[in-house]
Amino acid sequence: MLFGLDGVEIGLIIVFLCLFGGILSGFPVAFAIGGAGVISFGIIAALDSAGILIHQAIDTSSAMYADLISQGIKSDTISVFRYPDLPRIEEAVFPGGWEQAMDRNLSFIVNRMNERVLAGQSIETLLAVVMFVLMGITLERSKIANDLLTTMARVFGPLPGGLAVSVVVVGAFLAASTGIVGATVVTMGLLSLPTMLRNGYSPQLATGVIAASGTLGQIIPPSIVIVLLGTLAGDLYSAAQETRAQVAGCSDALTYLGEPAVVSVGTLFQAALLPGIMLAILYGLYAFGYALVNPSKAPAVELGASNGEPITKGEALTWFAVVPAGLIAGVILLGQVGVIGNQAIVVDSFSDAGKTASLRTKVSEECQASMIDLHGEEAWSVALSEQAEIDAAGGVSEARELTPEERQAAFAQKVADAAPIGSGIAAGFLLLSLILTTARGVSPSANTTPLLIGGAGVLLAILVDIVLITPTTTPGWTVVLIAVPLLMTLYGCRYAAGLLGKNELLRVVFPPLVLIIAVLGSILGGITNPTPAAALGAGGAIMLAAYRKLQDQEKSGAIIIWSTFAIIVMILVGINFDLRVNQQEVAVENWIAFAVAKGTYLFAMFGILYGCWVLFRGKVLSPIVRETAKVTSMVFTILIGSQLLNLVVISFGGEHYIQGFLKSFDNEFTVFLIVMLVLFVLGFVLDFLEIIYIVIPIVGPVIYGGTFDPKWVTIMIAVNLQTSFLTPPFGFALFYLRGVAPKEVTTGHIYQGVIPFVLIQVVGLGLLWTFPQVVTILPALIGH
Repeated sequence: MLFGLDGVEIGLIIVFLCLFGGILSGFPVAFAIGGAGVISFGIIAALDSAGILIHQAIDTSSAMYADLISQGIKSDTISVFRYPDLPRIEEAVFPGGWEQAMDRNLSFIVNRMNERVLAGQSIETLLAVVMFVLMGITLERSKIANDLLTTMARVFGPLPGGLAVSVVVVGAFLAASTGIVGATVVTMGLLSLPTMLRNGYSPQLATGVIAASGTLGQIIPPSIVIVLLGTLAGDLYSAAQETRAQVAGCSDALTYLGEPAVVSVGTLFQAALLPGIMLAILYGLYAFGYALVNPSKAPAVELGASNGEPITKGEALTWFAVVPAGLIAGVILLGQVGVIGNQAIVVDSFSDAGKTASLRTKVSEECQASMIDLHGEEAWSVALSEQAEIDAAGGVSEARELTPEERQAAFAQKVADAAPIGSGIAAGFLLLSLILTTARGVSPSANTTPLLIGGAGVLLAILVDIVLITPTTTPGWTVVLIAVPLLMTLYGCRYAAGLLGKNELLRVVFPPLVLIIAVLGSILGGITNPTPAAALGAGGAIMLAAYRKLQDQEKSGAIIIWSTFAIIVMILVGINFDLRVNQQEVAVENWIAFAVAKGTYLFAMFGILYGCWVLFRGKVLSPIVRETAKVTSMVFTILIGSQLLNLVVISFGGEHYIQGFLKSFDNEFTVFLIVMLVLFVLGFVLDFLEIIYIVIPIVGPVIYGGTFDPKWVTIMIAVNLQTSFLTPPFGFALFYLRGVAPKEVTTGHIYQGVIPFVLIQVVGLGLLWTFPQVVTILPALIGH
C-alpha cells in the first residue's frame, strides 16, 4: 500500500485534491468540476495500471465472513470499519480494469443526464430554478430593493441599531421575493453600507449584517437551494427507505414504514419557512443587542419622517391590531362552529373502498419483527385488531357504483350538512374588509363615507349568502345575487386603495408582498407545485418591474394594473365555473364564464407582453435575460459536471468506502453529526451547488436511510449549506460584498463582522437539532 493507505483512500484524496485545485485555480467552477473528474480518473487509472494502488478488500470466502452471515448480519452492513479483523485480499481499485470502469461511466453519465436533466420527473421541478432566477433578477433590477431599504431605514432608524435591523428585514423580504444571494448582497452593499458607515456604524457590524441577511435567500422559500436539494433528497430518501425495508425483510418501504417514502419540494418549502424566519429574528436580535451594548457603534438615526398621516397610538392599536385580529378570529370561530365552511355538494358515483389497517399485518415473520421494533408493540397490536375487524366484516370491500337512490340520498345529506356561509365568499370579503380597515387606520382624518359603504357591502354580501344563496345555487346566479354588495365593497376598496397609496411604507411593501403571498401561498397551500408558482412569480415580477419603470418615466401604468386584475378574475372564474365547453351539454352561464376567462387570459397575456416591451425599451429586459441564462447555465453545467465526478468516485469504490465508514456507527445522531461537521468544513472552500451535487449523493443513502424525518434532515443540511456563503476565507457572500464595499472597509472588517453571524448560524442549527418541531410543525398543520 502506498504511504500505508488503502488504494481507495488514495483515490479519494486524489479526487478532492483535483477538485479543490480546479476550484482555486480561477477556472470557471462549472467546468472545473467536470475537469476535476476527468483528470482524477486519469491519474487513478494510471496508478492502478502501474500496480501502485492496492485495495484491501474483505475476503468474502473466509470462514469468519461466512460466520457473520450465518448470524443473520446483512452483507451490506459488513465493512472493515465495523469488523477490522476480517481477512483481506489484495485487489486493484478497478477490478475489471480502468477501460471497463470508463465504459460504465460513459454509459451511466448518459443515463443520468437523461434522467435528471433532459427527462424524468425531476425536470419539471428543475424548471422552477429558471423561473425563480428570472423572478429574482427582475425584481433586483426594478429598484424595489432600493425603495425597501430607504423606507425600512426610516421606520427602524430611530431605534438603537435600527439601520442594521432594517437591513435584516429587507434581507428577509428580498429572500422571499428573489432568493438570489449574490444580487441581494451586492444590492444592499451598494445601497445601505455607505449610509450605515456615514451614520457612525462600525464596519464590522455593517458588513456582517449585510452579508448574513443576504444569505437568507438560501433558506427562506422560494429558495433555489431548497428546489435543488429537494429534487435530490426526494430520490435519495425513496431509494434509501426501499433499501432499509428490504434489509428489514419487508417487501417495500410502504409496508415497513406504514406510509409512502416521499418528500416533495412543496413540503420542504413548508418546512423551511419557520427556520428561515427564526434565523432572521436571531440576526435582528443580535443587531439590536449589539447596539444596546455598543451605542456608539450602532447609533439611532433619524432619516426623515415618512409621508404618511400622523396617527395616535390608540388609532394604530385599534385599526392595525384589534380590528384585523377581531375579523380574522371571528371568521375562524364561525368556521369552527360550522357557520362558515365548505358548500361542495358533488357526489361520487362510486362508494369508498373499505378502510385498511394502519399497518400491513400479512407480512413475513422477519418483517413483522422489524415492524414491531420500528413502530412499537402497541401500534402493531392496534393494526392486528383493525385487521381482525376488517376480516370479520368480510375483508376490504371494493368500491362499487352507487345506485341512483343512493346518490340522491348522499346529495340530500351534503346539502343539509352544508355551512350557511361559503368559505370562498367569507375569505374573499375578509380580505376586502382588511383593506377597508387598514385604510381607515392609515388616514384617520379622511372621509369615511366610502369606507362605510364598502363595509355595508361586506355585511350585505354575508346576509345575501345566508338568506338567498344555497349550496344548489349555480355560480352564475351567485354572481348575480352578490353583484350589488360586491360593487359596494369594491367602491369602498377603490377609495381605500387611494388612501393606502399615499402611505410610503404600504406603497413600497404591498406590491412585492402580494407577489410573495401569491407564489408562496399557492405552494404552501398545496394549490400547485413549485414550477407553475415560479412561472406566476416570474410573470408577476415582469409586470411589477414594468410598472416601476413606467412610474420612473412618469407614464401611466393602467395597462399593468388592469392586467393584474384580469389575472385575478381569470383565476376566480376558473375556480368557480366549469369551463369544459367541449361537452355535449354546456350551461349558458358556463359559456359566459368561458368567454370571460378567455378574454381575461388574452388581456393578461397582452399585459405581460406589454411589460416585456416596456422593459426592453427601457434597456432592462436584455440584461435580465442574459443574467438569467448565465445563472441557470451555471447551475445545470455544475449538475452535469458533478454527476461525472460522482461516477468517478463510485467507479473505484469511494462511495461504498465512505458509506461503510458512516454505517459503522450504531448511533444515528453520531452519523448525522459527522456529516453536518463535514458539510460545515466543506462550506469554507466549496459553494452550496458543489456540496449538493457532489457530497450529498454520497452520504445521502446513509443519512436518509434511517429513522430521521427527511424534512428535518433536508432543512438541517440547507441551513448548514447557508454557512458556505458566510464562512471565511472563501464565503461567496464575502467576495460579493468585498467587490462593492468602499476602500475604507477592509477584508479584515468583513471577516470580523461575519464571524458572530456564523456563530448565530451554529446556534440556529442547535435550536433545530434540539427542537425539530420548528421544521415539522408547519407541514403537519398544512398537510402534504
